[in-house]
Amino acid sequence: MIRVKRIVTATLAVLTLAAVSPELAQAQPSALSARPLANPLSKTADDDRLPPGWQISGTGAARQLIWTSPDPVPMGDARVEFHAGDRLLGRPVAARDRRSFHLALDGARIGSATELKVLAGGRRLDAAGTGAGAGHTTPPPTGLAPAAPQPEGPLPANQVDPGVPGPYRTARGAYTLDSVRLPGFKAPVEMRGTVVGPTNAPGKRPLALFLHGRHYTCYTTTGEDGGEWPCKAGALPVPSEEGYLRAQQLLASQGYVTVSIAANGINGQDGNVDDGGAQARSSLVRLHLARWAQWAAKRSGAPAAVRAVAPPDPSRVLLVGHSRGGEGVNRAALDSLYAPAADQDGYHGPVRWNIRGTVLIGPTIFGQNPAPDVPSLTILPGCDGDVSDLQGEIYVDGTRGVSRGVALHSAVYMVGANHNFFNSEWTPGQAKAPATDDFGSDDTPDRVCAPGTRTRLTATGQQQAGATYIAAAARLFVAGDDRVRPLLDGSGRRAPSADPARVLSHAVGAHRTPAFLPGPGLAVSGGRVCAQVDPDPARACLPPDTEGASPHFAGWEAAREPGRDAVALRWSSAGSAVAVRPARPVSLAGGEALALRVIVPPNTTGTQLDVTLVDASGHRATLGRARVDGLPGTGRTASYWGREVRMPLSAAARAGLDLKRVAALELTPRTRSGQAWLMDAWGWKPGTPAAHAPEMPRVDIGRLTVKEGDSGTRTYRVPVRVSGHGSGQVRLFVPQPGTDKVTVRTVTVRPGRHDLDVPVTVRGNTRYGYDVSHDAFVKAVRGTVVGSHRGGVTARNDDPMPTVTATPVADHVVEGQALTWRVSLSTAADADVMAEFALLPVGKGAELSTLDVTPQWLKDTFDASPAPARPLSKVVDGPSLVATVPAGRLSTDVTVPTVKDGLSEPVESLRARLITYDTSWEPHPGPEFTGTVRDAS
Repeated sequence: MIRVKRIVTATLAVLTLAAVSPELAQAQPSALSARPLANPLSKTADDDRLPPGWQISGTGAARQLIWTSPDPVPMGDARVEFHAGDRLLGRPVAARDRRSFHLALDGARIGSATELKVLAGGRRLDAAGTGAGAGHTTPPPTGLAPAAPQPEGPLPANQVDPGVPGPYRTARGAYTLDSVRLPGFKAPVEMRGTVVGPTNAPGKRPLALFLHGRHYTCYTTTGEDGGEWPCKAGALPVPSEEGYLRAQQLLASQGYVTVSIAANGINGQDGNVDDGGAQARSSLVRLHLARWAQWAAKRSGAPAAVRAVAPPDPSRVLLVGHSRGGEGVNRAALDSLYAPAADQDGYHGPVRWNIRGTVLIGPTIFGQNPAPDVPSLTILPGCDGDVSDLQGEIYVDGTRGVSRGVALHSAVYMVGANHNFFNSEWTPGQAKAPATDDFGSDDTPDRVCAPGTRTRLTATGQQQAGATYIAAAARLFVAGDDRVRPLLDGSGRRAPSADPARVLSHAVGAHRTPAFLPGPGLAVSGGRVCAQVDPDPARACLPPDTEGASPHFAGWEAAREPGRDAVALRWSSAGSAVAVRPARPVSLAGGEALALRVIVPPNTTGTQLDVTLVDASGHRATLGRARVDGLPGTGRTASYWGREVRMPLSAAARAGLDLKRVAALELTPRTRSGQAWLMDAWGWKPGTPAAHAPEMPRVDIGRLTVKEGDSGTRTYRVPVRVSGHGSGQVRLFVPQPGTDKVTVRTVTVRPGRHDLDVPVTVRGNTRYGYDVSHDAFVKAVRGTVVGSHRGGVTARNDDPMPTVTATPVADHVVEGQALTWRVSLSTAADADVMAEFALLPVGKGAELSTLDVTPQWLKDTFDASPAPARPLSKVVDGPSLVATVPAGRLSTDVTVPTVKDGLSEPVESLRARLITYDTSWEPHPGPEFTGTVRDAS
């Protein structure tokens, strides 16, 4: 999980934006820093209804929802999101200390305040309504089975084991090229790679490129880390690119040239882009591939590390990406087939390489736009504490029906693996920089994922299993060795080199033919078609209060998403069949088996279902009885995952069933009670056909930034680019500003037409306020690919921030009275305006101490206690008092309440300097103020 830690440093604390538009971050500078602050936000009537840690500031279009964690939220790959129940409110901006997160509401309705929650990758970061302190993860629910089931017996060993090292000697080196500039990023991005390759392999060798995910970018030798770029003086770049050496070494021994590239420059700047940096990572990958293509053609111009290994063959490329790196290499594969818009792309040269497949390790998929015609393997870590909803499953499910369905898309569920340990530079005890276990147990050890449990993998065991399955993908996708396919396609085989890891697989594509896919036109009796993403418990496959989650049902941009369905089965006695009937008969002719992906609840064993086919003439044949066991899981894991079961079609052939016209599938439970979900069913036969990408249109949504103006209204249109050839369908989602409604429609697109038309009305005004974003997003349905899935029109505030001044109201008081200063604005604003008073040591005389102020104020302001006595300027590291002038008002008061202590003391003083901030978040020191307190006698 994204765990909150208390170690914060001044040298590395930076403003890391969480994932909304950069205009929001620029609209209101925050005085929040890596230290406790006084009264950080104004109180409003709404605050009284909000859970602890939540506040609302501003009015009208300038309203903001703010959550403050007691501890910093570490930098990770999953995005931080605000939700009201199951409805996504938006992705907030993180303040400088990564404790305070701000979301512009733009008039949107929050709904019930008690339903507010903070999620990252499906994991809850706050604890609203649970009785725990805000900012800490919720304890594991207890509604699932009380213990993980006993592990199934080991799967049979596969015919070949891709984890066995090959015969070739290897060499390791590195190269550093000139940094590059990428669209939307202010600072240049490094071009650095770690090379491992064979030295005695004959001929040109296939190339495997690795891309790490989003992690801290910089660290110091004293144990500090941060997310800025470039690194500040005294800090070093985190060598994340060196974290895959085990896998690189294995592939190199088998004859692959490998390179792992650095992407800290993207990690430090991708918080404020709509796609989370996917396009930038694609550009970086293709910039490196272009260099490798040059070096393959002219070896003398290559760096020494490249010349030290066998020459590469850019026509045989495997891309391996971890976390956001997985989304990056998926986009690179798509961009290599369907060119992105030039103004969004950092690479503008020819494509002189051929990507044969991708490996995606615990990946994000914010756009839910997999490359449908490039074979892929997605590794789902069962104990992922960062991208904990295992949304990478969409790289499999999201390809169904989009294109020809020939490319194999595999998911392997690795029980007991966490997110970070696939990269040794993110692993404690192996990394040069500070590193943590992303799945933390907090006060209650998780019975599946806590270190030391029988289901949790060690770091080295996880890394060995990861390397083995990366090599399996290379051997299948690049070398074309179909003998390793049973490890990846649901055939139920294991690679002994990965032992003791328990790795399960399922797949779509290859020689599968669609048979029963839940969706429009599918009739179900005895069960129901359920919605994968829907807050309505009556429609949802898993109700919102379900403990645990399903990777198949990972959420996206909208609370309801049409087009994503499954079939839900629930029974209280054996023998009642659930019948599934497509709109027209389907053909299973030529197949060897019916392959079903069936989900059962975690920790359950022995669910049995008879599988029967009915042809169009009413003839029936029972194929056999399927047994499905649940995965080990708790309320903190995404363990509702589809197990692939194969039912041979031989019984149907013997019964004379017309396999060319199959009209229904029946599933009859043979256990007393239970639940199951059918994801899909396919005709299956062995083999891995070559995948070729057809010509299709590509859709990219852009973002237009305009000035709001001083008056009147103007209409703009969301920029949409449709390129390529042919026609296809996308699903368009348009949130309605000021409501929680989203308009959804399916649109047929063709290059050269304006099929996707989204008008936006912008109203002008003359008061300083926040920028306002009007968004739209799309998803491929059929015959299209989507690059940039999200965009819109952002109306930029074009009015100056009011001037901030401070004046004393009561700066000479007696004990028991409050020191007071008034912070004023030159004119009212539509947004809160903040400043702070930095407390400074008193030069001469006695300084006001922690014993001289009220204990409650000290607790609320600095989370500190009075004893032992210490000067207020040293109560915490760099103490400050924050003043917030609420939207629509001209001033606010900052007070320091003192107490009568009954002691005879000299006059005591407090010294502070006013700090204001501009729209670029830059601090501007102002005048000093002094307050004095004398004895009451």
